[in-house]
Amino acid sequence: MNSLERKMERDSKVVDLEKVVIKFAGDSGDGMQLTGTQFTDTSALLGNDLATFPDFPAEIRAPQGTVAGISGFQVHIGKIDINTPGDIADVLVVMNPAALKANKDWVKKGGTIIANIDSFSKRDLEKAGYEQSPLEDNSFQGYNLVEAPITSLTREALKDSGLDGKSISRSKNMFALGIVYWMFNRPMQQTENFLKKKFFKKPNLVKANIKVLHAGYHFAETIEALPSSYTVLPANLKKGTYRNIMGNQAMAWGFLAAAERANKELFLGSYPITPASDILHELAKHKNFGVKTFQAEDEIAGICAAIGSSFAGNLAITTTSGPGFALKGEALGLAIMAELPLVVVDVQRGGPSTGLPTKTEQSDLMQALYGRNGESPAVVIAASTPANCFDWAYMASKITLEHNTPVVLLSDGFLGNGAEPWRIKSTHDMPEIKANITTATEDYQPYMRDEKTLARSLAIPGTKGLEHRLGGLEKEDVSGNVSYDPENHQKMCNLRAEKVARVTNHIPKQEVYGKQEGDLLVIGWGGTFGHLYSTVDALERAGYSIGLCQFNYINPLPKNTTDILAKYKKIVVCELNSGQFANYLRMNFQEYHFEKYNKIQGFPFTTTELEEHFKSLLKK
Repeated sequence: MNSLERKMERDSKVVDLEKVVIKFAGDSGDGMQLTGTQFTDTSALLGNDLATFPDFPAEIRAPQGTVAGISGFQVHIGKIDINTPGDIADVLVVMNPAALKANKDWVKKGGTIIANIDSFSKRDLEKAGYEQSPLEDNSFQGYNLVEAPITSLTREALKDSGLDGKSISRSKNMFALGIVYWMFNRPMQQTENFLKKKFFKKPNLVKANIKVLHAGYHFAETIEALPSSYTVLPANLKKGTYRNIMGNQAMAWGFLAAAERANKELFLGSYPITPASDILHELAKHKNFGVKTFQAEDEIAGICAAIGSSFAGNLAITTTSGPGFALKGEALGLAIMAELPLVVVDVQRGGPSTGLPTKTEQSDLMQALYGRNGESPAVVIAASTPANCFDWAYMASKITLEHNTPVVLLSDGFLGNGAEPWRIKSTHDMPEIKANITTATEDYQPYMRDEKTLARSLAIPGTKGLEHRLGGLEKEDVSGNVSYDPENHQKMCNLRAEKVARVTNHIPKQEVYGKQEGDLLVIGWGGTFGHLYSTVDALERAGYSIGLCQFNYINPLPKNTTDILAKYKKIVVCELNSGQFANYLRMNFQEYHFEKYNKIQGFPFTTTELEEHFKSLLKK
């Protein structure tokens, strides 16, 4: 059969799909994150809607071939709206037995498993904890099991390449990618261009990886185990220019946009910590926009440097995760006392202590609200999708600059490392930011307040006639002098709290998705949005009386929160912790009963478990 005949036969077998979930899994050195990212970027260029979920091992150097060292990348693509990376995979690509063991429960019954059979030796099986091969004991009966000799075929393809054995072995992820490209009718041009750019100084590596990519593609084309290929047509996205973006990158860009809109220089004082470090890495690339990034010696130095930069008139931010946020607590209290603009980003991860550094969680909420000494209120907001990390970074900047009070911006590992299409925006289309800075030198008093917001106006240090004191000791109302007067202390505590509370006058009303009143209100906050929305939307379409209230503004809460709560017979709060937001709502709305649905496993909710629980509540 010639190439034209093969193409015609293949085209006749292409099956259109609305959506599909694919997961790549292997050792940390197998390149699964790169493989998944390339498949994602190619699908994004084809116009698919998508969501991703990279799953990193917690141990940096876990023993090779063990379950503890498995790295995974899941991507959900579709021609319909995609809001989650999918519950379980339709196609699972595993590079060794440990990858199969770690993901055996995360592939759909009857789905396709592509296994690198070259890595299923007795020694490989023992390291994964298998006594015999799961590929031979009917463990996966009913699945479409494809035993692909990926390693040996990669070596065969590159036997005359002149590369060393290690370089050849590291190319096997391109063979796996080629197989999946054929399965889903994806072009290879984007990955070829990526390889040419990545290895432009090593043309032999470019040639080798492209050759292996094509070898995997042709392997899938010729074996009978894959009877047809599939395609997912482009999604009907809103008109505009899109790019695939990760949450941490989107957040960095949101700060860049805010600095430009506010006509401020951007300063980041940070200490590297998983999963927040990518914000530092991204902003460090943009010195051409006047960005200053300072990688401090520790978390405390990072936030203190940001406070100093804020005092000098910059848009100042500091980024961290839960353990680092704990260390920043005292300095954040200083910014609250001094009433300086500052954004503290907490990309949450599993805790306590070092906890689960590469897994997601929402367990820092109470720390964000109350984790400082004294009465120290701060504005707390939360992003809810990888793409809208851009918007919430922008809004955090707007609030902090206009109200001169610190803002805690919560993200999490699921959002920070996840990706989805983002419609590129112009800063001219973003809300105006008016930094609260004074230039009037006549009768300046550092703690004289705006009547509506109670925000004090900042004076840039070094400005003649605007000299004033600043520090962590209590301030006298209006003058800012140090004060130990007990009545003044109570007054200032009340003023700082009321200033934060009045932010509610400057934020939009809370939205409800689905039924605007009815039997069950689902409440979530932050990064649980995609799974909650998908589940509630499906149940509402099926005729259930259910709505979703997903909070981004947490302190203060939107004005219409009480009105929403009163319209439903039952309320359930879903979060990836033990019930922190539910308890917060109980404190503020004691007349309502809040059911709790919680998960603390380092993974996001699945729509399957959510649907089952919501139906049980609706039946009672």
